[in-house]
Amino acid sequence: MVEIVAGKVVQLTKNVRRITAPNPGVMTGPGTNTYLVGSNQVAVIDPGPAEPSHIQAILDACDGKLAWVLVTHTHPDHSPAAAVLAEKTGAILIGNVLEKNDGHQDDSFVPDESFQHNQCVSCDEFTIRAIHTPGHVDNHICFLVEDDGLLLTGDHIMQGSTVVIIPPHGDMKDYIESLQLLLDYPVKALGPAHGHVIDDPKDEIQRLVDHRMRRENKVVDVLAIERNGTLDSLTPLVYDDVDSSLHPIARYSLLAHLLKLEKDQRASQVNDEWTFTD
Repeated sequence: MVEIVAGKVVQLTKNVRRITAPNPGVMTGPGTNTYLVGSNQVAVIDPGPAEPSHIQAILDACDGKLAWVLVTHTHPDHSPAAAVLAEKTGAILIGNVLEKNDGHQDDSFVPDESFQHNQCVSCDEFTIRAIHTPGHVDNHICFLVEDDGLLLTGDHIMQGSTVVIIPPHGDMKDYIESLQLLLDYPVKALGPAHGHVIDDPKDEIQRLVDHRMRRENKVVDVLAIERNGTLDSLTPLVYDDVDSSLHPIARYSLLAHLLKLEKDQRASQVNDEWTFTD
């Protein structure tokens, strides 16, 4: 597998190129992948952080033909460069924003238009279909470049790691259902916002669904034994196969699983105490 290099333009399919931002880290992997679709008219998807060198790399690659900037969601490693690109080029900004900022959103992203589920952006070269995929966050969109069969997944699917689900705007039930929804589309490969292209999309999507359901089953098993517990007491039991240094992050996913079980009427919460009700 070829190393991802920040700032390097990589041709992935007939219509899609990738430029990775210089923001590697624990949560971003090699950095945020920005995708450029088309050549005569260019759509940029997830422009990334407002890092001058990354913005310049995008502008150079677009060569004066940037028409649209689309964002999968408004987390600060995905959308801040959009406002700068629009100011410099007049590109149309399209994306969805949360009704109420949860403290983790990019306030600088003010779209000209928003997306409805299955709405398309089209030109002579390509069609990009917006697929509403809540779960990681309510306003998340995946983009299917239909002519290439490449699904640009934002943070819905990340290569090499699992997605963190942080309630209340992150929802485990929505996340699993959104994964299952993607199986209905003609996808040949996945282009995540973090990591390499994934060439076995249906297998990967099903693997992720199975992984989440196995974790949910473990939550159920632990609750069935303990009968009740808090997030602090349950996390090391449910995630005993995960390094303890990651337990503060795992705690968010545990809460998301518990809230899903509550919706399914298999768990209930009183103050900070969760109880098994199955």
